[in-house]
Amino acid sequence: MALKKKKDNFFIFAKEAAFSIQGFPLVLSFTILGILFVLFRMKSVELDYKITDAENKSEDANNENKDLKATRAGLLSVNNLRSYAKKYNLSQPGQEQIIMVR
Repeated sequence: MALKKKKDNFFIFAKEAAFSIQGFPLVLSFTILGILFVLFRMKSVELDYKITDAENKSEDANNENKDLKATRAGLLSVNNLRSYAKKYNLSQPGQEQIIMVR
C-alpha cells in the first residue's frame, strides 16, 4: 500500500511540475527536441536509401558501358572486319582513296 501511495505521489508531483509555469516550457522544449531528433533521423535514413539507390544505378550503368564496349570491340575486330570485306567483295583501298583527316 505504501508503494502505491509513493507512486501516486510521484505522478502527482510530476504532473504538477510538468504543467506548472516553470516546468511547462521545459517539458515543451524537450518534446520539440525529441520530435526534431526523430524527424532528422528519418530524413537521414531516407537520404541513405537514395544514395544507395544512386550508387546501384551508377554501378549498373558502368556494367552496361563495359558490355557495350566489349560488343563494339568484337564488332570492330580485325577478323570480323575481314569477314565483312569478304562478304561484300571489298578490297584494300588504293593510295589515292585514302584521305587523312586531322
